[in-house]
Amino acid sequence: MPLLSSAKAFLLFPRMSHSATKTRLRGVVFDMDGTLTVPVIDFISMYKAVLGDDEYHRIKASNPAGIDILNLIGDWPSHQQRQAYDTIARFEQDALDKLQIMPGAAELCNVLDSKRMRRGLITRNMKSAVDLFHQRFGITFSPALSREFRPFKPDPAPLLHICSLWDVQPNEVIMVGDSLKDDVVCGGRAGAHTCLLDQTGKYDSPEFANFDFKPDFKVTSLAEVYSILERNFELSP
Repeated sequence: MPLLSSAKAFLLFPRMSHSATKTRLRGVVFDMDGTLTVPVIDFISMYKAVLGDDEYHRIKASNPAGIDILNLIGDWPSHQQRQAYDTIARFEQDALDKLQIMPGAAELCNVLDSKRMRRGLITRNMKSAVDLFHQRFGITFSPALSREFRPFKPDPAPLLHICSLWDVQPNEVIMVGDSLKDDVVCGGRAGAHTCLLDQTGKYDSPEFANFDFKPDFKVTSLAEVYSILERNFELSP
């Protein structure tokens, strides 16, 4: 069944009825690029620079949900891996100069802080990008796991690691991100709740209809997230 779209936030696959006792939520884990920050990395150009134009199109044709460049180059010889990571780092470094916080991110974090809710971060970007985000916008996440933590998303390990540090169960946490293949799959495999940020309706496309993991919630902006949390969960710090 294809994902639905709406200008409002809504529950896609309800885990609870409104008459039932609300599920306890003790923490929110965010993706960074495209979720907490405005997307600025030209991923297509980056993938082509790493793979070559012909190889990019070949792999893309067999992976409509998107290319997992980090796992892909993980199977390469070490010298090719170094070259690929250097190329990726150049694109990421260029993007740091344009780093902008996503509209609604600061407000959402302020509300979560007022409720004493834990906030964590998982990104496939490098640690320096996370550090710059913390410094530039004065909003910190603890823990904040970059791709130096292995294995990275979509493996559930980073989310399970955060749950362990927080001493909470995965079903007491929600993963919020803009990637179906990384964020939603990571959260789903860990057993957490998931919320997909889809600003443009990208995931309404039929090519994502039969994806293994579907989000519990779908929003078009971060401004919609808190109403979802308040309506469907008991927020327990």
